[in-house]
Amino acid sequence: MALRTSLFLLTNLVVVATIGLLLGLASALGWLPTDLPLAPLLLSCFLWGAGGSWLALQWSRESAMRAMGVALVDGNGGAEARWLVSTVAALAEKAGLPMPQVGIYPGREFNAFATGPGPDRALVAVSSGLLAGMPADELEAVLGHELSHVANGDMVTMALLQGVVNAFVLFLARVFWLLVPSGRDEQGRPRPPSPVLLQPLELLLGLGGSLITAGFSCHREYRADAGAARLVSTEAMVGALERLGSAAGLLEPSAGPALDCLKIAGPTALLGLLASHPWLEERIRALREAEALQPASP
Repeated sequence: MALRTSLFLLTNLVVVATIGLLLGLASALGWLPTDLPLAPLLLSCFLWGAGGSWLALQWSRESAMRAMGVALVDGNGGAEARWLVSTVAALAEKAGLPMPQVGIYPGREFNAFATGPGPDRALVAVSSGLLAGMPADELEAVLGHELSHVANGDMVTMALLQGVVNAFVLFLARVFWLLVPSGRDEQGRPRPPSPVLLQPLELLLGLGGSLITAGFSCHREYRADAGAARLVSTEAMVGALERLGSAAGLLEPSAGPALDCLKIAGPTALLGLLASHPWLEERIRALREAEALQPASP
């Protein structure tokens, strides 16, 4: 956890320093006006963007529990809860992870998710529909998929990436806004640009930033599928993905885009460009191709 925190801070400092040097060079060469408050604007945007993302990560477990209505379970519950806890414990031990919190939330959809700021504060939760409707071996693979997210540090990496993207969006939108010609007032002083232009600039740049975060989100799904295949089996993970495809009609819409990452097979948009998850068929094909490259058992 300390290593990931240090990486988060170091990466943001390097990005800020690099952009600051480039902006200073651009101003010295006359490419940018010298009176723009670039340095304080850059620092404030990165503090706001990265800080907000880091705080969201720290509260991600509690926020997800409230948003999805997750009830924590332990080994003293009913048969389903006991099986769920014991299976997660066995998979966590196999993956070399501390035991996460385990929860169930009400919903007929076939879904599971993992969240939390680190392996020692992780949560793995499943819907009641998934727990009741998926065979044990496939459900075990889904749990292996979620624990692979925890093992890979995907939540921290996504927070780091989202923080940098948010900071870029805030900063570049304001730089472009300050560069918009706005004329002069009666005393000949430059007029400030209209604030109406700022929000469209943020939306446009935010759309471009979403392409970056969606690309990483899809990449981490392939890695988590591969992790589940190692922890359980390729056949079980393929079977789980196929069953998710057949149950796609049960997927309930999330409360907003911020919760799309909590869907095991999220919605697609713009031909998949902004989707948080790859097509199920692509994930199955990637698993089959990886299996074909494995050496045959003696």
